[in-house]
Amino acid sequence: MKFALPMFLLSASIGYAHTAMASYYDVKPLAVQRVYFIEPMDGAVVESEFKVGMGVQGMEVMPAGTIAENTGHHHLLIDATQQINAGETIPAGSDKHLHFGKGQTETKIKLAPGPHTLTLQFANGAHVSYGEKMRSTIHVTVK
Repeated sequence: MKFALPMFLLSASIGYAHTAMASYYDVKPLAVQRVYFIEPMDGAVVESEFKVGMGVQGMEVMPAGTIAENTGHHHLLIDATQQINAGETIPAGSDKHLHFGKGQTETKIKLAPGPHTLTLQFANGAHVSYGEKMRSTIHVTVK
């Protein structure tokens, strides 16, 4: 019992010091940044026209033209054989590279029957890819 109060005070002061130091140095946990498909799921069998839901974590969806740290918008690459590396601009004017420059997070697409590869790529306001860390690929089969 003699040590209960001193131990309590010691642990309370350590907790206070940790909080004070974190506050002083403005320490924040690192945010996980990733892009992902809300739907469909990898391996899904879908109708010829189906909904694609796009999500992002650790970044904010903003319309094209907005250049700010940790912001951007979605791009959907359909059956693309070449991935877009960090720092490369995502091609425009192709039915294999869909741009969602208004900040959309869902769309409907129509594909021919058979297997398809969908790659979600997040890019900044100038359509410059964040690369592999902000890319997600799934496979679907259209019936």
